[in-house]
Amino acid sequence: MARAKIQFICQNCGAASPRWQGRCEACGEWNTLVEESATGGIGGGPAKSAGGKRGRIVELQPLSGGSADAPRIPSGIAELDRVTGGGFVRGSALLVGGDPGIGKSTLLLQASAALAAQGQRVVYISGEEAVAQVRLRAERMGVANMPVALAAETSVEDILATLQAGPVPALVIIDSIQTLWTELAESAPGTVSQVRASAQAMIRYAKHSGATVVLVGHVTKDGQIAGPRVVEHMVDAVLYFEGEGGHHFRILRAVKNRFGATDEIGVFEMTGSGLREVPNPSELFLGERNAASPGAAVFAGMEGTRPVLVEIQALVSPSPLGTPRRAVVGWDSGRLAMVIAVLESHCGIKLGPNDVYLAVAGGLKIAEPAADLAVAAALVSSLSGIALPADCVYFGEVSLSGAVRPVSQASQRLKEAQKLGFARAVLPLASIDKDASVVPGLQGIDQLAALVATIAASGTRPERRAVPDQAERRRSAVADEALDS
Repeated sequence: MARAKIQFICQNCGAASPRWQGRCEACGEWNTLVEESATGGIGGGPAKSAGGKRGRIVELQPLSGGSADAPRIPSGIAELDRVTGGGFVRGSALLVGGDPGIGKSTLLLQASAALAAQGQRVVYISGEEAVAQVRLRAERMGVANMPVALAAETSVEDILATLQAGPVPALVIIDSIQTLWTELAESAPGTVSQVRASAQAMIRYAKHSGATVVLVGHVTKDGQIAGPRVVEHMVDAVLYFEGEGGHHFRILRAVKNRFGATDEIGVFEMTGSGLREVPNPSELFLGERNAASPGAAVFAGMEGTRPVLVEIQALVSPSPLGTPRRAVVGWDSGRLAMVIAVLESHCGIKLGPNDVYLAVAGGLKIAEPAADLAVAAALVSSLSGIALPADCVYFGEVSLSGAVRPVSQASQRLKEAQKLGFARAVLPLASIDKDASVVPGLQGIDQLAALVATIAASGTRPERRAVPDQAERRRSAVADEALDS
């Protein structure tokens, strides 16, 4: 009898090694290699001889030819449909990840109840909670009377047998993929082999039956979905549920979508009876804004195809330490360092000896470089003590030479700003020609030094200040530096 081949699989990245070692050579993590059988998993097993069973011939089709749009099932939740691209696509597989307690199960249970109310067959499989626990949550949310089929099971073979025994459901929810196990893999549930094999079996069922399968995934301490990254490649869409513990709203973001736009977001508010949709997130992010406070700039950003206005707050204060602090919440710390360097080198703004704190209001995370101009405006405003105009928005990318580069979708940003009552905008000069008719109070700039001069010339001072003399000296210094540049 042939000896079973043993290999060691990294539980972080899925890389295989013929022997155990303390550190994975692929991802660099320590103590993540676990012994597993090399013959387990889908496609495993003893090698076939040359005269063994042949595979079937697959029908080849030409690339040309018409194809109908993918049929969709609207979930009844507008924000969820926006993120998925218009609803669930039949035969697709989605992966939803997020921190513990963020609201993944709550959102999917609401979507299940909304689809069941439309007459669709929905199956909710829970691997972490009993059926009674799911019912308690449904009662709290007020959807306990919806005809959603529930089950508490972790065996992939039993789940597939149950699904194939009845009519094909429109939606199948697996909560979560890390709790499933299959007989095709010999390792423990939650390991890389089990997660990969279980996910592949559920995705194969979705493609063959036409049902939409939603897999819930745990996340690691770094915010990544636990398990092998190959699962994210196999599914059709990957959705991340984001939110800060101190805020009552949640953001559902699509980082991958084969049937819609990526980086699309849906905004929800967590309430005692579940998640409530927020149709206009700009009003939510700007609801508690203090327009007369220095160091606050309104950024007109884009999240997927949705324009979102958000307040960027900066605080610049003298540092008592030898090495000043740089604290960032909701933005890239490396990009903040770049903007500070450009302000010092090309605008004469001395930020080096000061502590700099930057935060995106509301807990939203911004990744696009168009926020450079708003960040620079907030920094200069905080340093000088000059409050920026309350009816002005900022967006534009700042280069290392101090130039302000144009950004995409400028007209959508300006239309959203005009809808919320903003009459002015500071944006790259290259975007003025085609977008001049959208908002009358446009100011195009091509150099970051022009922004500093604009703030020094047209900014307003707040009525009350903790240290008037120091703030006045800062304001005068910034104005002098802007005029000299």
